[in-house]
Parts: sequence; structure tokens; C-alpha cells
Amino acid sequence: MGGCFSKPKPVEVKVEVVIPEKEREKEEMSPNGKASPLAYKANGTTRHYHHEERPIVLNPYTNPKDMVEASVCHVKDLENGQMREVDLGCGKALLIKQNGEYYAIGHKCPHYGAPLVKGVLTRGRVRCPWHGACFNIATGDIEDFPGLDGLPKFQVKIEKERVYIRASKQALQSQRRTKVMAKCIALSNYSTANTNMLIIGAGPAGLVCAETLRQEGFSDRIVMCTSEKYLPYDRSKLSKSMDSQAEQILLRSKEFFHTYNIEVLTETQVVNVDTKSKMVVFKDGFRMEYNKLLIATGSTPKTLTCKGKELDNVFTIRTPEDANRVVKLATDRNAVIVGASFLGMEVAAYLCEKAHSVSVVELENIPFKKFLGEKVGLAIMKMFESNRVKFYMQTEVSELREQEGKLKEVVLKSGKVLRADVCVIGIGASPTTGFLKQSGVTIDSKGYIPVNKMMQTNVPGVFAAGDVVTFPLAFRNNKKVNVPHWQMAHMQGRIAALNMLAQGTEINTIPYLWTAMFGKSIRYAGNGEGFDDVIIQGDIEELKFVAFYTRRSVRTLYPNSKMTSLVDQWRNDEVIAVASMNYDPIVSKVAEVMSSGKSIRKRDVETGDISWLTGKGS
Repeated sequence: MGGCFSKPKPVEVKVEVVIPEKEREKEEMSPNGKASPLAYKANGTTRHYHHEERPIVLNPYTNPKDMVEASVCHVKDLENGQMREVDLGCGKALLIKQNGEYYAIGHKCPHYGAPLVKGVLTRGRVRCPWHGACFNIATGDIEDFPGLDGLPKFQVKIEKERVYIRASKQALQSQRRTKVMAKCIALSNYSTANTNMLIIGAGPAGLVCAETLRQEGFSDRIVMCTSEKYLPYDRSKLSKSMDSQAEQILLRSKEFFHTYNIEVLTETQVVNVDTKSKMVVFKDGFRMEYNKLLIATGSTPKTLTCKGKELDNVFTIRTPEDANRVVKLATDRNAVIVGASFLGMEVAAYLCEKAHSVSVVELENIPFKKFLGEKVGLAIMKMFESNRVKFYMQTEVSELREQEGKLKEVVLKSGKVLRADVCVIGIGASPTTGFLKQSGVTIDSKGYIPVNKMMQTNVPGVFAAGDVVTFPLAFRNNKKVNVPHWQMAHMQGRIAALNMLAQGTEINTIPYLWTAMFGKSIRYAGNGEGFDDVIIQGDIEELKFVAFYTRRSVRTLYPNSKMTSLVDQWRNDEVIAVASMNYDPIVSKVAEVMSSGKSIRKRDVETGDISWLTGKGS
């Protein structure tokens, strides 16, 4: 059985709590605001201590040479609800004033380095303007995703009407902080065929689940298994930065997994799950018992059914090797992309400067029509056409023709024949749940696993997260949805971990999505499934706009079982999603409003009465 680690020998368990060397203070609170217990080993018995009774730990920053203190502003320079990026000489910090209190944390989002001063400050947290990650301003903890790390926090003091910040030089330079995590020095007293927590899948949901377990003080054995040969990596980059090597996009280093004893078994495929005996069976015949199980196997790309689909130069982008080979084969040659999905369009955008020609084949008449609407989809299509990408719409592939064993032409049902040296299939994906058919875990007609708000399946002790699930989306009146977003997988992994530890935490997050094409980013928040109308502000031709997606609810149509007037229906339509280009941080602002439980009405958007929301586009 392959893996990051060889099978461990049975040895005595020893447990300790590891405080990262660059961590300035012990963590007092978890991202959900509750005390986070840590586990210690005393006299052979594991005990959980809450922060009020933790043993005293010396401050790791005992060297004054590592510290800097600077006056950054006058107390009157900052109003309540304001943020300011301040320079301490050897690095910058984000200074915040809210409810009369001052806070200082890292100024860059650890995910992609976005300047948080341009983000959104509400309810004790700041939201990243680019991808929506949220950070607690008092602790620096990450409270919504994407990303894995929190922010460093710094001391603030007031003297003679001046605001001073005292900070570690190392923390100022790193701009990121890993939470305190429990650690097992040795793996287990059990045999290698027994684990307490088993995670099937090593994407963002599985990784965040494992990290959260350790952050919450879980000190027993954790095993992750994946059919891939790599440690968890950022799969979203495969279509945006296709030249990336696997080691460049790893989410965590090999040393990280060793340090916190999170075992990763690579090239290991689960073929059967027996929930009655709590046993999984691997493809090589190895069996492993578990106490709690997380299913986070993600999705499998759909393929064509026509002749020639098995040719060597026909790809679905699933691994770094796939992406690398596509770039090599497409350079100065002809590339055909089948499917104007996010993946397909990102691949087309990446290849257009490298390939001789790039063609996109799509069944719909406009890209993203169902997701972003006709006007936005058409604007994006024009942007691609201005970059030499050709579209063949309202048709599909009938045959992939070969010459000497390699793809040479793509034949369309419209009769058009496209020259092709490489073909990428981007027509969607299906949940990877076939191995669960005899498990007792409920799977719906489309192959998804229905879970509740705690990511619990119908089987006690079995949880699921990521692309494989449908779950109740709180802000859409608990409508059961599948949201295959990178950000959502992170959050679902965290919620699953908290409930594997019986913390009773429900998911309540706003879906957040982004894509990048030709140096321009589209941001999207909410869930626009079934939208009735799209209101666009800004200049869509100049690709500087914000689009609000609205929908009329049944309760609006028939309150108290009585029909309402058309005017009342119009007045009560709600915004259920928003998309923007070159209009930051509008999407993050809308996400915060939705997250607070407030509604944005269609009437306010159409009449332009949203100055409190939009501010100035940037």
C-alpha cells in the first residue's frame, strides 16, 4: 500500500501540545468563538483542558531583538469601523478600530496576499476582498475560507493620545499563523489496521477536517487516504496555471504532516465501506477499522462517449501531469476545448498565448448562460474572442479522428471539422461515490450524498463533505444544494471535524467563487440557482460591472395563502447571488450582508438605493 509514511510499528502512545515557534501567544478561542480544548497526557490518561485551566507556557518570544514597537497614528486619526495599513519599519500591520477598541493583525490575506485594508470590516471580522476568506480581528483566526492559516495578532497600546503597536518581526514578515495543534509523538498502540478518524479523500475538505481535529485538541490517530500519488494540493490551479508542478501547489509540506502525525496514504483506493462493522476495504485487499469516518472523495470528470475518446492526446484535467502535458502538446499547435465550463474557459484562456489556435465547443449558445445570465456570459465571450479564441456554439462532438494513433481532427455534429493536436474535455464532473453502493450510506439519484447541517450522513459516525454532498443552504431557506466550490469544501471539512468531536456545530456560510481569465477576475457570492432576473450596474462592455441575481420566493407569491399584487411581488424579490468584475470589494460586501441574515431587495438594487453597499468600484 503506497503512502506518505510506511506502516507504523506498534509503540507506546505519547501526546503533547506543540506551540509553533513563531506563535507569539497561546490561542484562547477557536474560530467559532468557543473555547478550544487541548489534550494532554497525564499518567497514561488523556485529559482535555479548556483555556482557563491550561498549564502555563512561557512566551516563546523572549529575545527582545525579535520585537519592534512603533507609534503608528494619533487616536483621532481612526474612526470606529475604519482600518488602516500601518508601517512598523520592518513590516506592515492592519490597524482596526471597532466599537471603541483597537486591534492589530496581519495586513495580507494568507491565501493569495490580498490587501485586507481593501476588504470588508463587520461584526468583529474582516473579509478578504478577493476570495472572501474571513479573519477574527481580535485573534487573527480564520473564520471562513479559502486558505488554511490565520493571521498574526499584535499588541496595541495607547499612550498620550498615540496608538502604538508592538509586534514580532518574524510575524510581520510571515503574515500568517498556524493555530496551536495537538500532536501525537507516536502513532498508536493499535495495529496499523485500526484508526480513530479515517478520512477518505485528500482534497481541501479532508485536509481541513484533519487540521481542525488537531486544532481542537484531538490527540488520537488520524489517517487520510487518497488514490492520487501526491499529498493534498491546490487542484483549482491546474486550469489557471497549467505549468505548475505538483510540489509548487502542495497545500501543506510533507514535514507538516509528520509534525502533527496526520498519516496520508497515497495511491490507495477504497473499494468498499461496511458501516455496520466500521471497516473499509482497499483495492489491494488491505482492511482498516475506524471509529469515525469522513467521505470527501470529490468528483470525477465526465468524458465524451464518441469514437476516439480514448486517444492519448485527449484529456480531462485531473492531475498536474494532465495539465503539464496539455501545455506541451498545445504549444504552437491547435487546441480544442469541449465545454465552456469554468474549467474549460480557464484552460482556453491559459492556452491562447501558447497555442497556434484555440477553439471552444459548447452545447449552449452563450458561455455561463445558466450560471451568470446572458448579458454577463456574452461579455465574457466577447473578451475571449478579442483574444483569438474561436467559439462553436450550439453543437457537440460527433467524432475524434486519429492519424497514426493520435488525435488529428474534432468532428462536430454541425458538420464542421476542427484541426486538433490536443483536446481538453470540460463538460462537468460526477461525484465519486460508486464505492458506497453497498455501504448503507444514502446516495441520491445523481450520486450525491445527502447530509444535514452538521455534515452527518444517514449513518451515525459517518460524515461527508465537499463536491460529493448535497446539504441545506441556510440563506436559501435550507434548500438542499450541491456547491462544488473550493471555499465550500474547506468549510464543510471544518464543520464535519467539529461534529466528529460532538460539538454540535451547524454550517452557515455563504458560497464564494472566483475565476481568473486574461488577467481579469470574476467574483461570485451566494447561490443563484433558479434566478428570475439579473440587474447589472456599471459598464459591462468595459468589463467593470456588478450583477445582482434575484428570485421571487413562494412565500412572497402567496403570503398567508393570499395572492399578492404584481407590484408587491416585484418589491419583495430578493438578491440571491452577486457577480462582479473590476468592482472589488462589492462581492465580499454582499457576502457579509447575506451572512448576517439581512436581505437585499430587488427594489433597492433597481432604484440604485445601495450606496451603503457598493461604495466606489475599484
